[in-house]
Parts: sequence; structure tokens; C-alpha cells
Amino acid sequence: MKVAVISTSPRKNSNSLKTAKYVKSVLTEQGAKEVEVFHFEEVDIPMLGRASLNKANLTPFQQRLHDTWNEADLIIFTLPEYNWTLSGEIVNTMHQLGGKDFAHLFNGKVFAMVGVSTGRGGRTPCLDMITLTNKLISFLNQYSIVSPKIFESHETGNNLDQDGRSTGNPVYEKGVKDFVDYTLKVAWKWHGEPCLV
Repeated sequence: MKVAVISTSPRKNSNSLKTAKYVKSVLTEQGAKEVEVFHFEEVDIPMLGRASLNKANLTPFQQRLHDTWNEADLIIFTLPEYNWTLSGEIVNTMHQLGGKDFAHLFNGKVFAMVGVSTGRGGRTPCLDMITLTNKLISFLNQYSIVSPKIFESHETGNNLDQDGRSTGNPVYEKGVKDFVDYTLKVAWKWHGEPCLV
């Protein structure tokens, strides 16, 4: 099973990317074999209403995003919280991918959400992204599932170092482990593989 952890913040060295790296390390510890971290630092998705993605003429960033997403069986988004909601970049990306040319990206997948906050937050971007992802799966008539368990990465700068390693908070570590354990079990059940955790 291939896993993509997609950090959706455009900021360099963002808390979302640190969280994605830490989630990857826990996924690997829990038995996931192929895990790739992808980030939005070079995002260049055109704004909806001004231009559309051209499947035959994708930029290098757009092609990497497409290929990473397309090849993954499980996709985990790390979502920065801006003003209690999602970043504009990921909302725009989802709307741009929400047409027939990219419908395959919503077929045969398991999606899961991690909300990232510098304080006590992260829930709302997860809930908004769950709604948006489910809507696209339904609208495009595809077969995928969104895992109901979310993780809220509170006080991320205190709990993870610059390289995405835990600073030792046992509550934070257990929260990520429980999220990863649940998410992998859902993914393995969905894809018909034996549950290893």
C-alpha cells in the first residue's frame, strides 16, 4: 500500500510540513512500507475562474502532485488552520481537480485529515476538508472513503522540532499514534490487505 502525506501549506518549513514528516515516521513505525511526503511550497495551481488545469500541459509542481496523489492508496492531508478554516491553496486545488479530467484522483482512495495549529486548533479545517472531499467523491461518482478519525496538531511548534521530530510530549505522541493506527486499519480494510497493526 502506498501512502502520500500531503502538506498543504505554501510556507517554507511550515508546521504542516513538520507534521507531515512526523506522521510519516509514525506510519513507518506502524508498518506502512511506502510513504511519501509531498508539500505545497511551490504550489502554482491557477485560481478557479481565471484559468483551469490542463491535464495535457501540467507544470512540474502540478505533475508531481498528480502523480503522487494518483499512485497513493491512502492520502493524508496536513491542513494549516487559517482563521478557523482551510487555506485558500487547498480549497482552490480541490475545486480545480473536481472535474472529469481528474476524477480518477478520487477513485479507490482512502483519505484522512490532520489539522495543524500553532495554538489550540485544527479541527475546523479537517471538518471542512472532509465535507469537500466527500462532496467531490459523490459528485464525480467515484468510489473512495474518508476516514472519520482526525488528528488536531495543537501547539505544533512546541511539539515538533524543525525537522519534524517529536520534542517528547507523550500526549501528542499518543494522539498521532492513535490516529495513524486507526487510519491504517481503515486503509487496509478498504484495500483488502491484512491488517498489520
